[in-house]
Amino acid sequence: MTIDREDLINSIIDSLGRIQHIDLEDIPNIDLYMDQVTTFMESKLRNSTRKPDEDKILTKTMINNYAKNDLLPPPVKKKYSKEHILVLIFIYYFKGILSIGDIQKLLKPITEKYFQTSKEMNLGSIYEEVFSLEKGAIADLQENIIKKFDLSQDTFKEAPEEDREMLQLFSFISMLSYDVYVKKLLIEKMIDSFTLGL
Repeated sequence: MTIDREDLINSIIDSLGRIQHIDLEDIPNIDLYMDQVTTFMESKLRNSTRKPDEDKILTKTMINNYAKNDLLPPPVKKKYSKEHILVLIFIYYFKGILSIGDIQKLLKPITEKYFQTSKEMNLGSIYEEVFSLEKGAIADLQENIIKKFDLSQDTFKEAPEEDREMLQLFSFISMLSYDVYVKKLLIEKMIDSFTLGL
């Protein structure tokens, strides 16, 4: 197995730079039927999947399950508002690392207080505030990934040459995985240790 290390790290860094959230102004201001919601989400988040030709972003079954589990407020006359889509976007990002129960604990106080309110602080303003941190977070991630990659290249110096590259890649993946594991534990402990003060 031969990997061009420079190409690998550049590819990872480039892919991080292409990660984008859905801009608030791109979300329709009109209520949508379920098919329109799934089509919208597919068109906006397709490139964020591991296998864009195969992976499903959102299905009717998922939306129905989210509503049944109180993750998503029920639609009004089978139509979903801009706020419903915002909640679905949050669910989309959280579901890769959190259980449905944890997502429910996290979102319930937000939706109870800010879903479809005319106050200045509403779900749209919360969404914008949270995702405004994206650019800084991506720059930090890129720097951190380069550091971990460089560290991984210093491992297994004494391994047989034919195995060294594979072991260094394994080391890199392990460091990234441990980072995700620790952050997941931290998030779970925060969810368990306090009720969001809203």
